[in-house]
Amino acid sequence: MCIGGIRGIYFFKEILMEQIIYKSEAYKIIGACMEVYNTLGYGFLEVVYKDAMEIEFLQRDLNYKREDEHSIDYKGHLLKYHFFADFTLFDEIILEVKANKDGITDEVVAQTLNYLKASGLRLALIINFGKTSLEYKRLVY
Repeated sequence: MCIGGIRGIYFFKEILMEQIIYKSEAYKIIGACMEVYNTLGYGFLEVVYKDAMEIEFLQRDLNYKREDEHSIDYKGHLLKYHFFADFTLFDEIILEVKANKDGITDEVVAQTLNYLKASGLRLALIINFGKTSLEYKRLVY
């Protein structure tokens, strides 16, 4: 859909930017992750990055829960198994941390989408510390 050439494209981008959910919160989270990556680099185990991220979240006064437990509802019945999100920030955003040299895989995306569905939350971020530059993916459900 073209709305008045180049000027219309910028207008359309502005509309899309206004509709991005939890934009400022996600920006803060990704900024904290970048600081961790810039300090530690790549190649460590996931738990090292999680420990560092917890320190960074505390220093930045970001509201978070680590290994936040979520129930899974199946047709009105809570299943015995629960899942644990690496982090839940601002009580609204799931953050999954990976240190995978292959990048953010389809399996990780599918798992994180399931977490969103089960939790009832709308936004998840996947952060991968396993490559020569920090990778992230934003998922909206």
